[in-house]
Amino acid sequence: MLNRILMLLAAVLIAAPAGAAEGAAGCGGETPCRIAGGEYHMALPDGWQGGPAVMFLHGYGSSGAKVIANKGLVEAFTGRGYAVIAPNGLPWRQGKPSDWSVRDGWNTYPRNDAAFLRDVLADAAARAGADPDRLLLSGFSRGGSMVWDMACLAPEFAAAYAAVSGGFWLPMTQQCRGPVQLLHIHGFADEVVPLEGRAIPGSEAGVVQADIWEGLQLWRRENSCPSNAAEHEDADGVWRKRWQCEAGGLELILHKGGHGLPKGWSAMALDWFESLER
Repeated sequence: MLNRILMLLAAVLIAAPAGAAEGAAGCGGETPCRIAGGEYHMALPDGWQGGPAVMFLHGYGSSGAKVIANKGLVEAFTGRGYAVIAPNGLPWRQGKPSDWSVRDGWNTYPRNDAAFLRDVLADAAARAGADPDRLLLSGFSRGGSMVWDMACLAPEFAAAYAAVSGGFWLPMTQQCRGPVQLLHIHGFADEVVPLEGRAIPGSEAGVVQADIWEGLQLWRRENSCPSNAAEHEDADGVWRKRWQCEAGGLELILHKGGHGLPKGWSAMALDWFESLER
């Protein structure tokens, strides 16, 4: 009975105009959506009738509220018809900054984030008609690392994954649960999450960021990609490699900057995501 009620609610929201959907959702923008495991923020396009969504995972110490407050980031997605879903991480220990349950050899984090993100998506679908089958999971830094972990542990969760400046940590997994469509964006001069990996100085557990190149090798193996990329592009300080894979897909975008979201990254990610549907 409960499942039928939720399905009917989702159908009503999908048929409603944007204002009605936001009103029925009871949350949005600065007002968080609350579920049993935590909170998330949401922004809907003008004239929203239900449709695709980008779930964006914030970096270490940030929040979903700060993501939604980033007008440029949000409008880059809503302007192309995507709902933006921005979950909140939790402090990794009482009194510490917010984080995600990234596998890093030291687990003091209080929540199963794989389960939490599933619940967030189900709630956003019921509240506002976000289409679970047209979800792009993206994130920055530690949020990007969580994107890699979700792609590895729950490949069916999203239609595709787009991580920025974050990858696996040690001990690095050697096998994932299935192929995925993965886009990875990284700064060539990133010193916070270097492409070659690094140990975090002063960390209580001596945690170590894994080598991004080694992680990409794992993704080539999981997606049945050849070693060499099929396509290369080099323009305006952006370098791209695309692999033609038998199962799933893989693309790497490097930019000349450091640890940050490069200009135009959202358009690159959406162009890539939409090309998968053609």
